[in-house]
Amino acid sequence: MHDHWETVYHDRGATGVSWYQAEPRTSLDLIDGLGADPATPVLDAGGGASPLAAHLVARGFGDVTVVDLAESALATARRGLGAGADAVTWIAADLLTWRPPRRYGLWHDRAVFHFLTDPADRAAYLATLRAALAPGGAVVIGTFAAGGPTHCSGLPVARYTPDELAAVLTAAGDLTVTGHDTERHRTPAGVRQPFTWVTARRVPARRLSPR
Repeated sequence: MHDHWETVYHDRGATGVSWYQAEPRTSLDLIDGLGADPATPVLDAGGGASPLAAHLVARGFGDVTVVDLAESALATARRGLGAGADAVTWIAADLLTWRPPRRYGLWHDRAVFHFLTDPADRAAYLATLRAALAPGGAVVIGTFAAGGPTHCSGLPVARYTPDELAAVLTAAGDLTVTGHDTERHRTPAGVRQPFTWVTARRVPARRLSPR
């Protein structure tokens, strides 16, 4: 899978992939809506060459981490940030096997989760999410919506309604959905793609009262 994504970025370039956005407006609006501030540690899961990290740094966020399988995509994002790249932690890793060394206050994923068509892969992804997310932390996930494409970058994808995505995220019982949104993303080729967005928050562990 690593070689597949390296080939995609090599052949299309960072601004030629279908999910590219010069300004990730929906992501930023949802992050704002969750009350994240510059002190919130943010993890952009599968962020690749996305400019989200650059926008967060420009807003004063001082603890941003980007994890992606493709080293070339991360290198592109670093170059785009220039001197500000040192404000971001860049990690080349597979989210399905990566072991987070710490906790984060917000997990963001735009267009990774829908590539996980195997239940075992979804379970591995969600295990990583839970290992990375602090109690009370927030989640922002965007996927193809019902009616969206069945394949992307040569791979099959899953499509979700807000209720379907919410059900997957909350199955373990420690995440509570806080909202949802839709987006009509315009690809660099001019194609409109419908996206489903869901936000959630991790329920803090309950403390047992002394008897």
